[in-house]
Amino acid sequence: MMESGAPICQTCGEQVGHDANGELFVACHDCNYPMCKSCFEFEIKEGRKVCLRCGSPYDENLLDDVEKKGSGNQSTMASHLNDSQDVGIHARHISSVSTVDSEMNDEYGNPIWKNRVESWKDKKNKKKKSSPKAETEPAQVPPEQQMEEKPSAAASEPLSIVYPIPRNKLTPYRAVIIMRLVILGLFFHYRITNPVDSAFGLWLTSVICEIWFAFSWVLDQFPKWNPVNRETYIERLSARYEREGEPSQLAGVDFFVSTVDPLKEPPLITANTVLSILAVDYPVDKVSCYVSDDGAAMLTFESLVETAEFARKWVPFCKKYTIEPRAPEFYFSLKIDYLKDKVQPSFVKERRAMKRDYEEYKVRVNALVAKAQKTPEEGWTMQDGTPWPGNNSRDHPGMIQVFLGNTGARDIEGNELPRLVYVSREKRPGYQHHKKAGAENALVRVSAVLTNAPYILNLDCDHYVNNSKAVREAMCILMDPQVGRDVCYVQFPQRFDGIDKSDRYANRNVVFFDVNMKGLDGIQGPVYVGTGCVFNRQALYGYGPPSMPSLRKRKDSSSCFSCCCPSKKKPPQDPAEVYRDAKREDLNAAIFNLTEIDNYDEHERSMLISQLSFEKTFGLSSVFIESTLMENGGVPESANSPTLIKEAIHVIGCGYEEKTEWGKEIGWIYGSVTEDILSGFKMHCRGWRSIYCMPVRPAFKGSAPINLSDRLHQVLRWALGSVEIFFSRHCPLWYGFGGGRLKWLQRLAYINTIVYPFTSLPLIAYCTIPAVCLLTGKFIIPTLSNLASMLFLGLFISIIVTAVLELRWSGVSIEDLWRNEQFWVIGGVSAHLFAVFQGFLKMLAGIDTNFTVTAKAAEDTEFGELYMVKWTTLLIPPTTLLIINIVGVVAGFSDALNKGYEAWGPLFGKVFFAFWVILHLYPFLKGLMGRQNRTPTIVVLWSVLLASVFSLVWVKINPFVNKVDNTLVAETCISIDC
Repeated sequence: MMESGAPICQTCGEQVGHDANGELFVACHDCNYPMCKSCFEFEIKEGRKVCLRCGSPYDENLLDDVEKKGSGNQSTMASHLNDSQDVGIHARHISSVSTVDSEMNDEYGNPIWKNRVESWKDKKNKKKKSSPKAETEPAQVPPEQQMEEKPSAAASEPLSIVYPIPRNKLTPYRAVIIMRLVILGLFFHYRITNPVDSAFGLWLTSVICEIWFAFSWVLDQFPKWNPVNRETYIERLSARYEREGEPSQLAGVDFFVSTVDPLKEPPLITANTVLSILAVDYPVDKVSCYVSDDGAAMLTFESLVETAEFARKWVPFCKKYTIEPRAPEFYFSLKIDYLKDKVQPSFVKERRAMKRDYEEYKVRVNALVAKAQKTPEEGWTMQDGTPWPGNNSRDHPGMIQVFLGNTGARDIEGNELPRLVYVSREKRPGYQHHKKAGAENALVRVSAVLTNAPYILNLDCDHYVNNSKAVREAMCILMDPQVGRDVCYVQFPQRFDGIDKSDRYANRNVVFFDVNMKGLDGIQGPVYVGTGCVFNRQALYGYGPPSMPSLRKRKDSSSCFSCCCPSKKKPPQDPAEVYRDAKREDLNAAIFNLTEIDNYDEHERSMLISQLSFEKTFGLSSVFIESTLMENGGVPESANSPTLIKEAIHVIGCGYEEKTEWGKEIGWIYGSVTEDILSGFKMHCRGWRSIYCMPVRPAFKGSAPINLSDRLHQVLRWALGSVEIFFSRHCPLWYGFGGGRLKWLQRLAYINTIVYPFTSLPLIAYCTIPAVCLLTGKFIIPTLSNLASMLFLGLFISIIVTAVLELRWSGVSIEDLWRNEQFWVIGGVSAHLFAVFQGFLKMLAGIDTNFTVTAKAAEDTEFGELYMVKWTTLLIPPTTLLIINIVGVVAGFSDALNKGYEAWGPLFGKVFFAFWVILHLYPFLKGLMGRQNRTPTIVVLWSVLLASVFSLVWVKINPFVNKVDNTLVAETCISIDC
């Protein structure tokens, strides 16, 4: 069945089947969600008449057929549905085993491996036959108990739904996009067929730039073709997995927090993130927090010791009074009525005591920071007198310390706390450590050995949990049996504190998070943005989604691609990609057989791991490899803590990843400073989809660099990462075509993420053109006819209408859109330009760029850092563009005054073009001017322009010079006899 390529029902696992006309049964014609007819009829019977994936209403003809059939024999249909589901799942299970076995025997098999598997299966079958009769014939359950065990209505409802944007908002938006495409075609026809001979160079440059801008717009626009919204139901999650009187069935979650330099990433900020994690509204035995200290700083370790002690008071306080947010620094700084909705009289007293405890805790941490400002010559020493192992941050052993958990300290009320683990991976000279991506992969292995939760949530050290139910929001998607099977990660939007009200440098990225990401959620899912993301651990291990048909035959590996992009010729396949797919299928097949075997001893297990080459994929750790086989997580009951800690130290060794697939096919992918985009791209290429979750209360909040120089350096790092991916083998332009699992609109979005830095080249040329036109008196457009004027007017109107309709369905404000446009130009002519050149240098000369960590602390005064001017070479190009355009405007007015009234008409077109550049660079100019209490920038700008213009007019008029009668002078000259 898997080889035939027939669609499989996402609900019961059976083949979708055919309708009465012999065609493939399709329940939803909008998204083609695979669902068999039996499950479809069951959904209609339960009253759910919209698609589970896209939320579109089902076809009325199908609904009528089901209602007619249901009125005749409802009981027969229900019993048949139950029987077909049970038998179908069982049949699929057996056929899958036989398929995997036959494939391994035919192509990759081994007689020894085959005999071993068969013998283990025989043992398993014998044990099943010898089992008590009660297993095959279930005991009769009293009717009262049956009623108690029957799930509630809320427990059977879907945990999340998708509802698309209303048609009255989306249809005009799509129509305007098509209209804008047509106008662009006519516009380029006019531009190319009407060259300007007097300024041919300027005309040609402008046309090339405009074509590139149109291409960039297409890449950015069409992934937003089908935006969707989602809604989650936390109450239904609790009703299904947290029944009263039973242990919680919610899945475990391992939190990852990464930090490097405690002097640039203050320990107090990291501690607030950790405290907010430890206090989340989730079962404590299901939560573990791993803090990666990649700088091996004793300051980070000691601050975690203090944090663990303070957590014993803070966590029960938050849970008792349902505090939000649960990061103490941000909770106590809220300027709101903290007594709202609080009814317990003891709250005020306990809040005051807790605030005092937190201030004392801050003083202790600040004392540690002050002590760490100067490193002793002999290095740091721990309390027991032994030297700190991480005195040399580039040459130290691996370190792990478990602070809290089921065997550690409890809170002041005697309750268990989530586990808190300090991790600093081993570093030695001569090894590649791969920065943040390497640290995250070390955490993946450590967490797999110690707790092995099936889901992983990673946060930057400055992103705290703002919504204590954020994990439950993600579980509504990941634990939904109808949705979560194929989901590799759930991405939350990034929200920020401490940004100025006007958001001068577009730090909030509202357009990206509220527009682009919603559009991607309607295709194959949002891109991974590096933080605030909940992963399926199995997806990080390089496996494909369970419901995706496997690529068994190499010769058919391009068949899926032909479905998405039909063509007569099959695209050529990269041999390396074919090899990787084959190896991944080997691993998937081996995992499947291992999970089928319940009874094997230690010797058999070690032989099996060696036989299947797991060590070449995951490394030399049998404990870790065994953890990868547990899809539902957990650690073996026979494991003891000392053994696990010893194994955890082993898997964070600096040489563990050598000759393995870490960073190549599994875990966070190496090769770019933006490892987030690369890792998410690889998962989508394997057929996974991601989900965008936007709860009403933001799930996480962080800090952003509000200083101009720091912001540009941050954008430079992102852009350089995109350029690195462009020049790598993972470039979306050519990678991942073999299986056809990446949808073409999703591929367009990924192409846009790696191509956008190259827009800086035409952008800086286009911003220079108006100044050149004003200084030379030439222009890039010939004299416009009435038809050409209408064409230009139509183009401007379509641009405006597209933006207005986008604001209408997304809810983004026009100010956010304008800030985004402004910083697109500012970043394009500065950071993106430098990123392109640095990318070329790295590719051609091997010159790598080291980035420093952006400081997370600001001045004591509000927005004090915003007004600091830190000089950097990134400021040179935009400053130059501002100066030449201002000079060009002055020169243009001067020239128009000299030539007379006939020159004013062409002048307005050139001046409008120059002012377009100046207005987009205005926030940059404001950043150069300094603090708000000085003269406003706009006043200075207009003063310079108006003073220059009026000076030229004054000189032209010459009011204090006596007028000379030219006719009198001429007559005088004639009367003179020379």
